[in-house]
Amino acid sequence: MRALAVLDALLVVAYPVAVFYSLQHFSGRVVGLVVLALVIPGMLLRARRAPREDLMAALRVPLSILGLLVLGALLNDARFVLALPVLINLALLLQFGGSLRGDVSMIERFARMQKPELTDAEVRHCRGVTVTWCGLFVLNGGVSLGLAILGWTRAWAVWTGGIAYALMGALLSGEYLLRKWRFREYGAGFHDRLLAKLWPPEGDA
Repeated sequence: MRALAVLDALLVVAYPVAVFYSLQHFSGRVVGLVVLALVIPGMLLRARRAPREDLMAALRVPLSILGLLVLGALLNDARFVLALPVLINLALLLQFGGSLRGDVSMIERFARMQKPELTDAEVRHCRGVTVTWCGLFVLNGGVSLGLAILGWTRAWAVWTGGIAYALMGALLSGEYLLRKWRFREYGAGFHDRLLAKLWPPEGDA
């Protein structure tokens, strides 16, 4: 699984820059074929490691990506290659949004890995953060889709390879600060000690 995670991370981080650079020198067909060569090993690893009953669920997004890239190569249209981030944001939106239909939101699942017992206020906070992430996925996917349709590769690379990551980082940082301000629970790290002085725990206020 480590190899698969590393492969996925490299593809996500390097994809916008690599595609933009490649489209300046090669056709959409060539770029699509190259990206196919990068995606297929990850698909094979995922298929090999997934339980038989979960195989289709594990391959749903990779197969959709594969279909986009094949269409881009067949039609020699770079816009299909540019649409990959749209599909990734859509998949994340479905996962996070789908969790809101149940009792446990996606962010609550992550939170309980660190703190199994959550208060009602913390559960509501997790649900609100999950909704915010859904909004970000809609924004990122929508802008990426518009830029892909227009074929504006430079703007697409700047958005998907820079601005989108900056927005995610801002959301992570903002949520962390809001959580510390609201619940005043701190760890032993330097940043927690610093915030504890800024926003003392309720009993020390």
